[in-house]
Amino acid sequence: MQFSENWLRSMVDPKINSDELAHLLTMSGLEVEEVEAVAPPFSNVVVAEVKEVVKHPNADRLNVCQVDAGTGTLLNIVCGAPNVRAGMKAICAKVGAVLPPGADGKPFEIKLGKLRGVESQGMMCSAKELKISEEGSGLMELPEDAPVGQNIRDYLGLNDLKFTIKLTPNKADCLSVLGVAREVSALTGTPMSLPSFRQVAVSTDEILPAKISAPDLCGRFTGRVIRGLNARAATPEWMKRRLERSGQRSVSALVDISNYVMLEVGRPSHVFDLAKIHGSLDVRWGRKGESLKLLNGNTVEVDEWVGVIADEKEIESLAGIMGGDSTAVTLDTTDIYLEAAFWWPNAIQGRARRYNFSTDAAHRFERGVDYATTVDHIERITSLINEICGTPETLVGPIDDQIANLPQRQPVMLRTERAAKVIGVALSDAQIADIFTRLRLPFTQEPGKFFVTSPSYRFDIEIEEDLIEEVARVYGFENIPTLPPVAPSAMLIEPENTRSLFAIRHQLADLGYQEVVNMSFVEQAWEADFANNVDPIRLQNPIASQMSVMRSTLVGSLVANVRYNLNRKAGRVRVFEVGGVFLRNPQAQDGPLAVAGFDQPKRVAAIAYGPASDEQWGMASRAVDFFDVKGDLEALFAPRQLRFEKTEHPALHPGRCAAVVLDGEQIGFVGELHPRWLQKYELPQAPVLFEVDADALRARALPRYTEISKFPGATRDLALVVKQDVPAQALLDAFNNELASNANGNLVQAVVLFDEYRGKGLEQDEKSLAFRFSLQDTQSTLQDESVDAIMAAIAAAAQQKHGAKLRG
Repeated sequence: MQFSENWLRSMVDPKINSDELAHLLTMSGLEVEEVEAVAPPFSNVVVAEVKEVVKHPNADRLNVCQVDAGTGTLLNIVCGAPNVRAGMKAICAKVGAVLPPGADGKPFEIKLGKLRGVESQGMMCSAKELKISEEGSGLMELPEDAPVGQNIRDYLGLNDLKFTIKLTPNKADCLSVLGVAREVSALTGTPMSLPSFRQVAVSTDEILPAKISAPDLCGRFTGRVIRGLNARAATPEWMKRRLERSGQRSVSALVDISNYVMLEVGRPSHVFDLAKIHGSLDVRWGRKGESLKLLNGNTVEVDEWVGVIADEKEIESLAGIMGGDSTAVTLDTTDIYLEAAFWWPNAIQGRARRYNFSTDAAHRFERGVDYATTVDHIERITSLINEICGTPETLVGPIDDQIANLPQRQPVMLRTERAAKVIGVALSDAQIADIFTRLRLPFTQEPGKFFVTSPSYRFDIEIEEDLIEEVARVYGFENIPTLPPVAPSAMLIEPENTRSLFAIRHQLADLGYQEVVNMSFVEQAWEADFANNVDPIRLQNPIASQMSVMRSTLVGSLVANVRYNLNRKAGRVRVFEVGGVFLRNPQAQDGPLAVAGFDQPKRVAAIAYGPASDEQWGMASRAVDFFDVKGDLEALFAPRQLRFEKTEHPALHPGRCAAVVLDGEQIGFVGELHPRWLQKYELPQAPVLFEVDADALRARALPRYTEISKFPGATRDLALVVKQDVPAQALLDAFNNELASNANGNLVQAVVLFDEYRGKGLEQDEKSLAFRFSLQDTQSTLQDESVDAIMAAIAAAAQQKHGAKLRG
């Protein structure tokens, strides 16, 4: 929202300077983004009248002018402007004047001099030379009644500033100079002076029939017929200046008046060429197949989602957005239909964006415009039109005010105690009553309570917190003391058997993964593909249609990260995420960090794609595989031992995935992405990933002292032939069971699978698994008899439980 400071001060003029005014507005929630001077500094420039013009004796394109600049004597000035003529009023810079800097950046001083042998006692100026406009083709011509000799800065009101304020969507009431003036009046206590106008007498009983067929679109439709106008009348200079300083371009008198009143009071209105309307008007929803050529030249298709104003033949306007080209006023227009309406905000929201443009009208109507003052605003526009474009033949019809469906405002309660607690200031009933009075908010009062009814121009007061915000900003954010928190603060000691997620992040980074942070809401297809979740937790108000459900797994987000990097030519990707997932649980109760009916556990997930390591000379390049990621996962949990059991998962390759088991409980999964998802998500090769419960990963065993043996250890290898369907883990389980029950089982310190063989020398359904056993005794030197006995017992256990035989 941009406006002229002088225009604002014509309604409310607090005794503060411009900087203080800008600061006041910013601290009240109307952020002043920019304050810009209307014109740069210059001096000794006045209104002048050209008395005589003769050709320069020594130059074809120059004239010698006799100019009255109010000095008592005529000035002899050489001028090259093509539009200079005797009798015109223009701008004159007298000798000694300092004009705005030119292309060299230096101020330009007017001196007494000669041009082609003729003395020049000043300079006639264009608007561009004074940098008050881009028009530089000739002198800036002033009205005939401009007082000769008056300082041009005073005459044109150039000692003015343009304020640009950044409004939040809830402050639609400040999308006008009147709205900002209300705020300044409330903040400073300065009385307001509302725009005054003389009501035009009705001189004809003509009414254009209009009806509201869609009360959910339009709550109020007000109009009047005016005939016998002069559309070619010039827009007054004062109005042009205010429009230009508010960022509006002057078009024609009728359009300018409509725009002026919109900026003044915040209500967009529309002027129809009455001769181009066919019969009566109908305010209704559009119909599929209808189209409209707009004022901007675009032709748009409408349907049942878009409101329109239609006559008996065609659509004339997009409701609350833009008028149609067919009924646009021109310089030949003599008869008009003037319209002002209240459009329901939710019936306008999103419609302009649908057609890839925005208008001042849509910007205001979709936020809410005063529904109680359409008649007053029609009268205001009528007064200006009659004053500027009126003729002796002008006829003004009565106002036709159709009311169908207006908002019903319910009182909103504010508790003084609650407001004081939220704001942090001891407020009294008297202070709050004073603030509501200054804000012109109607209220009734009980001890400690206020019941406020929102005025017709406010659409942002619905709950108690809205009223608390009003109290806080008028009280003054700067006046709220800065106090330390009153809540108790204590450093909580982390249990020794728990490590922080921060440490886990560092460990994953040390393993070569980079952290990503993804949204907790994801595409519904991801949940179906990667979690087989056909009934995900849906968002009531998603930020985007493709991010409509809460995730129950981190896999989809990580796959999207891989795709994002591949699309940018990154061939090797290793990323991880620590984040929450969301699961239904009817038993879940409300708590400080919990919501009834839902679990929100944290998970740690990582994905690896591309080469196992960066290209180098020390090793051949190969793609990352299951065992690389499995090793990273084991390193995360070390020294705790994980079990990996064959499983199936909707996201993973059926034969290349495993459940991650810790202390007999499944805590996650690891594996290669399913081939069908490689095709769907356009991945040239399979990434390997894991996802585990964060709480299980945070838990760790307390360190325990273990005696270091003074005696040498021993190793033994055991190669066993088993059927191919016997997993290596089954043999390891058999070894561990035997060691747990064997008196010498404590001699075995570690068991490692180091080889698998299939092929020559074995049956087609057999495989050979080779294990290395590390043995150590802390009390004495190992004896061959003890080692042989325990190894024989281990081999026997494997043979008994899984039919294993020693490989020859």
